Amino acid sequence: MSKRVVTISALAGAALLAGAGAYAFAGETGSTGPEVTEASVEYVAPRADKDGSLTFTARVSDGSGVRNLKVLAWPESMTPAPDAEDMVHVESATCEPPAPSGDKAALCTYKVKVTGAEAAESPKGPWNVAVLASAKDGGRTFAPKAAGFTIKD
Repeated sequence: MSKRVVTISALAGAALLAGAGAYAFAGETGSTGPEVTEASVEYVAPRADKDGSLTFTARVSDGSGVRNLKVLAWPESMTPAPDAEDMVHVESATCEPPAPSGDKAALCTYKVKVTGAEAAESPKGPWNVAVLASAKDGGRTFAPKAAGFTIKD
């Protein structure tokens, strides 16, 4: 299954978003990767007359600057869970540079449309959003469960 298909299948059907959270992740112990904070996800189920969406947002900071933030929604039932290497080929969030106000974190947003057909093919139950944050100096932080939500029947 392609990474795009897995990402799209995260946007499953006639559901209620539950369990969106705010989390903070830093690079692995001893690493100098970016810090990912205030991660959250919002799922809007498609209706008969309108597509739905999945929106993930997070603040990402690193002393060298933020290169990108890769985002992958995946069903918790998926085995094996994605790892950092799986994230290389998934889509990136759009990251707004830090404001001149002194805040050093970029605001990164990933939004994708969800059609009724895509939703119907997606598993119900708990889902996670994995992220791979990359800094301009090459540091990386992988968070396999940066945010979560549940898709209900």
